[in-house]
Amino acid sequence: MTTITMEINFNKNNDGLVPAIIQDATTKNVLMLGYMNEAAYQKTLDSKKVTFFSRTKDRLWTKGEESGNFLNLVDIKNDCDQDSLLITVNPVGPTCHRGSDTCWNESNDQSFGFLTDLEDIIQNRKENQDNDESYVASLFRKGINKVAQKVGEEAVEVVIEAKDDNDDLFLSESADLLFHYLILLQAKGYKMNDIVEVLKSRA
Repeated sequence: MTTITMEINFNKNNDGLVPAIIQDATTKNVLMLGYMNEAAYQKTLDSKKVTFFSRTKDRLWTKGEESGNFLNLVDIKNDCDQDSLLITVNPVGPTCHRGSDTCWNESNDQSFGFLTDLEDIIQNRKENQDNDESYVASLFRKGINKVAQKVGEEAVEVVIEAKDDNDDLFLSESADLLFHYLILLQAKGYKMNDIVEVLKSRA
């Protein structure tokens, strides 16, 4: 935990509360929004479990005190105006009281931005390969040996370009290698997150 002593302006509003945005430390997804007063903030630091001030119950409320779905504290950051907090956590179970991962009824899945979008496109091509004329679908139709062969070919191209000084060609071949590797992963029934989990287990 990297939290340092912060000056938080609990007096900016008459109610003595500051908004606390809760973010998953791993996926970076926003899980919920709550409010803290100074006592809730201090209890969060002491217990390492996120505690809010409940406006409906008019008391301190530790998330998970009844359900067991705690928000284990990782870090706290204050914003530039010192009147709102970004709290990163490791959640235990779903965050929303209705049972969903987030209070916006979204799954708290790891996302790699554009690469995740690309994985979704590849998955769609795979699932519809019999009726899809795209290059990706054609690779899936040719089978795992052809997909693996393409990855090998692109890997050799990357090695060749790495030994030269043409950065554009090196980056282009690197993109080709990554693209075909994502196809190979799905041909084997996996996605990039499976590789990330293996790397995390080695950390």
